[in-house]
Amino acid sequence: MRFYLIGAGFISRTHAEAIYKKLPSEEVELKVAEPFEKSLAEFIAAFPNAIGYGDAAEMLSESPREDDIVIVGTPPAVHFELAMLGLASGRHVLCEKPLVMDKQQSELLLQEAKSRSLWLGCCSNRFLGDAKIEAVRELLGQRKLGEPYKATFIHRNERGRPGIEYQPWSRWFLDRSRSGGGVLIDWGPYDIALLNQLFAPVQVDVLSAWTARPLTQVDPTDCVNDVEQHVAAMLRYHTADGKQLMVHYERCNVTHGAPYTTTEIEGTEGAVSWDSYFSGDSVTYGRDLEGSRTSETHTYSNPEGTFGFMDNPVRYFIDKVKSDSAYALVNEQAAFNFQCMMAIYACAETREPQTVRLEGAPV
Repeated sequence: MRFYLIGAGFISRTHAEAIYKKLPSEEVELKVAEPFEKSLAEFIAAFPNAIGYGDAAEMLSESPREDDIVIVGTPPAVHFELAMLGLASGRHVLCEKPLVMDKQQSELLLQEAKSRSLWLGCCSNRFLGDAKIEAVRELLGQRKLGEPYKATFIHRNERGRPGIEYQPWSRWFLDRSRSGGGVLIDWGPYDIALLNQLFAPVQVDVLSAWTARPLTQVDPTDCVNDVEQHVAAMLRYHTADGKQLMVHYERCNVTHGAPYTTTEIEGTEGAVSWDSYFSGDSVTYGRDLEGSRTSETHTYSNPEGTFGFMDNPVRYFIDKVKSDSAYALVNEQAAFNFQCMMAIYACAETREPQTVRLEGAPV
């Protein structure tokens, strides 16, 4: 298989490592485009078999093969242009999260991919397939909760802002014109991907939403810093069978209040809660037993092996291109998930409810 990486920074090196983990080196032809000579040289030093280019269009000028994959690993402001370039070259495209910068760009990319019978994927699926999430899905599938009616998904961190506490050298995270947004665009792709996998909505109504930017005494003053660091929304999910579910969503990278995490689904006959992405592997199932609440907690560990969560987008996408994958986020679903985040932003800005519908879903 031939892989065309656009961008030679940290995330592209991560993708390259995942490619070589997934496929034997003799089955991989790796190319990378990067205009900054230092970054390109560092990439080639790490992956000596890779062929380097200073320009993505030049790299993609050769005739495509049906299983070629372009991976866009750049800051979000140029995702649309580069993903479109990859699709126009006749190749499947896997794009880092967030997919693009606005709803219209996602619609145009989806249209281009479908018109060429190509896959457009997004890397927001890093946590899909996690053992504890699979256990939650099994409880839902077995209807152990009865009829789910509310989900709570809250992650509040004391300090964890990209560009300040995390990767302080990457100040572009703080500039909305380059990043697309703050904590919602940074963590929201993972959160929405997980929620939408659990409940498979065909329509999401954003009933209310707000954003805020709490200030600290270490906020930088030598760069643009205009992204939100705290967001919350009340969502109404509509499923294909006509059922509805309320979702309370909140995410923050800095708070002067108490930090805490609550990930829970409540149903008419039971409830399930689970550890957040990095805090553990426990799942707790609660139900009624002879008039009193009882609960049981189990631990679900991912099998030890080669792949970590950072490798998942590439390995799932390779599987999708070669045959199929239950965890790849592509085309309509990738665009829908992104548009759910854009609807939260729109609701917060306009104070008006927003609705997003999955393209192709039955009315």
